[in-house]
Amino acid sequence: MTEKQESLSNARPLTVLFIPYACYGPMNQCIGMGDILHRRGHRVVIVIDPTWKGKLSSLGLEEYVIEIDNSASKDAEQRPGEYWANYVRDALPKFRQSTYIQVETYIRPTWQAMIEEVKLYNQHLRSVIDHIRPDVIVQDSNLCFPTVVTSGVPYVRIVSCNPLEMPGKDIPPAYSGLPQDDNSGWDEFRAKYDRVHRPIWKEFSAWVQSQGAPPLPDLHFIYDSEYANIYIYPQEADYVVNRPLDPTWHRIDSSVRETDTSYELPASVRDRPNDSGLVYVSLGSLGCTDVALMQRLIDVLGRSHHRFIVSKGPLSDSLKFPDSMVGEPTLPQTKVIPQVDLVITHGGNNTVTETLHFGKPMIILPIFWDQHDNAQRMHELGFGIRINTYGFTDAELLTALDKLLADTTLRKRMAQLGEQIRQRNGLRSGVDVIEKVGRDYVDRTMRELQV
Repeated sequence: MTEKQESLSNARPLTVLFIPYACYGPMNQCIGMGDILHRRGHRVVIVIDPTWKGKLSSLGLEEYVIEIDNSASKDAEQRPGEYWANYVRDALPKFRQSTYIQVETYIRPTWQAMIEEVKLYNQHLRSVIDHIRPDVIVQDSNLCFPTVVTSGVPYVRIVSCNPLEMPGKDIPPAYSGLPQDDNSGWDEFRAKYDRVHRPIWKEFSAWVQSQGAPPLPDLHFIYDSEYANIYIYPQEADYVVNRPLDPTWHRIDSSVRETDTSYELPASVRDRPNDSGLVYVSLGSLGCTDVALMQRLIDVLGRSHHRFIVSKGPLSDSLKFPDSMVGEPTLPQTKVIPQVDLVITHGGNNTVTETLHFGKPMIILPIFWDQHDNAQRMHELGFGIRINTYGFTDAELLTALDKLLADTTLRKRMAQLGEQIRQRNGLRSGVDVIEKVGRDYVDRTMRELQV
């Protein structure tokens, strides 16, 4: 049977409404799952802002554009390269700070900015839900939308970040980058996070209640769904032994979208010497706009005898490449990673889990948010090496590069890990959870109508 026949035998198609936060991580998760749902015959609608307009319809996914009075999003639509360059320019001093200091200088302002966006979007979502009339809502965001909670439609929460976002006393605090096997700094970090964020949490929880939703859990900006919650992290890297989760939580080992176009290696990197490794370099949608950092990486890596494929970002014209490197402003990452020997990454959850999915070791240079947690986790598990992003020496980076590429035991171990992760087929497991929530709702509604 085809995917569509298997899903829709004796059942009507579902209408699935995705509400992702409008950045690459959540959007890519929703696109990947939405594509499978669409191929199974369901109607898929994704709420987007104008910066994503026209990018999903070719996949058969419906776009529902919400345009809010937000100058940042309008600037991003008109001048994406310039907007993100300015964002990184303004935030750059904070990226160089420790995670302890970033709690106040970067994390709190980021929460505050997201809260203001939620308040603007929330007022539009009621009309979206009334118009689409979904059977299930899928939300991939760090903050709750009260309208979703009070809509009467079952919803699935997706966590696209490191799973420390689901806290526990026996795991490090989220965004800290602290190790699992040394808890000496945990309490101090938690105390500062509480002190800095409790006032804005209280205000947000009060606003949520004013919209008809219940109080938020203590120091949380979002509820767990009573129906189902999904997070993306391989079993072998997860913290579940130290922090068990209730039965509403479903871990999927990876969520690698199948919508990326193919990628053919250019001859300059394909026809490399036998002793030369092939490395993919990506600092994510924000890190790549730090031109000074990108150029430093390029200059240092260019002194090695290896070859590199670089995701250059929107300011690619500002970067100078040696002959050993090729790159594009954007690359089909899920088609590039399988072809390389090593990945150099900022530690974003998408890139980390995709790298593990394809069984590659990594060098991680974290910049902000959960990237520090992913970098630490990969380092302490021996899946890669964490490097000080703004403080590394040339020798440190080149030594880590040569060490990982020469470690045949590790590369064999990672290849086996990748094979195990791929066999567990996380993308379809996540879609199965969404389908079940939608089916249960439809069946329950039908029974109530018959009564």
